[in-house]
Amino acid sequence: MTVAVVAHCDWSMDRKKRWMTVAIRDGSRWQIAAPERVGDTATLIERLWARSNRDGALLLGFDFPIGLPEAYARAAGIGSFREALSLFGSGVWADWYSVADHRNRISLHRPFYPARPGGTQRAHLFEALDVGDPRSLLRQCERATTDRQAACMLFWTLGGNQVGKGAITGWREIIVPNLDVIGLWPFDGCLADLVARTPCVITETYPGDVYRQLGMPRGGWSKRRQADRQRMGLPMRSWLATRESIDATMLLPIIDDGFGADTAGEDRFDAAVGLLGMLDVVDGRRDEGTPTSDAVQRWEGWILGHQRADVS
Repeated sequence: MTVAVVAHCDWSMDRKKRWMTVAIRDGSRWQIAAPERVGDTATLIERLWARSNRDGALLLGFDFPIGLPEAYARAAGIGSFREALSLFGSGVWADWYSVADHRNRISLHRPFYPARPGGTQRAHLFEALDVGDPRSLLRQCERATTDRQAACMLFWTLGGNQVGKGAITGWREIIVPNLDVIGLWPFDGCLADLVARTPCVITETYPGDVYRQLGMPRGGWSKRRQADRQRMGLPMRSWLATRESIDATMLLPIIDDGFGADTAGEDRFDAAVGLLGMLDVVDGRRDEGTPTSDAVQRWEGWILGHQRADVS
C-alpha cells in the first residue's frame, strides 16, 4: 500500500480554528487543495480516506504533542505510550485528563496544570511530579535547537504557547477513539512499514520546523500578520517551484493573498506549511528523522521530519 492522501491539521481547542490542508495523489503528482475546516473529528479519518477511493493509505498529521516525557513515564510506571492511551481516563487514571486547579492536586495520575491563572508557577509542576531536572519534562524532540527555542512542556496548560489542552482534546477526539485501527508513528514502526500495513497512519508535526526548510527567515516576521504571511509566500512559492511532484494550482492564490485577512489566516498558513513538510518526507526528500532511541519508540514519540544530531 502506498500513501494516497496526506493531510495536515492545524489544531486548536476552538473547533472554529481547526484548519487542514489536504494533498491527494494523482498518478505521480500530488494535488493540493485549498485549506479547509477540519469539521467533525468523529468522521475525519473516514472522510479523508474516502478521498482516495480507499485505494491507498492516509497519512494524517497534527501539530499537538503525541507522546510522554521519558522521565514522567518512568516515574508513573508506564510501559508504553500506546498502552497508556488505553488506560488514561479510567481506574487509577480517572482524573488524568482533568486539569488540576490547585498545586496540591497535581500528581503522576493528574499531571496537567493549571486549570486557571492566579498564583500558579511551573515550579509547582516540577515539585509535585518530582522528576528532577525541569528540563526532563520536555521530550527530546521539544528541546531547543539552533533553529528554534524549546517548546512548552506537555503538562503546562496556561498561556499562548501552551500545548497541554490541545494534547488532551487531540488524544481524546482523534487518537483514542481510533486506537485499534490506526498506525501510530513512530511507536508502531517506521513510516514505510506502517503505510504498508495500515490504512491510516497518524503523526505529530511542527510547522515551526518547516519554516526554515521552506527558506523562511528565523525572525523579522509574524504568522499573525497577513502582510508578513504574504512575504513568506515568496520562499514558499520558490520551494514549490522545485517540487515537480506537487501541483499547488489551487493553493497559489491563497499563498499570494497571505491566507486571508481574518484571524484564521495564521491557522490556514500553518495547515499548509505543515503539509508541505509532510510531502517532502513522503516523497523521500527528507528523512522521517526518528532517532534509534528506546525512549522515543516507547514513550516520547517524535516530530515527523525533525532532525537532531544529539539524540541516540
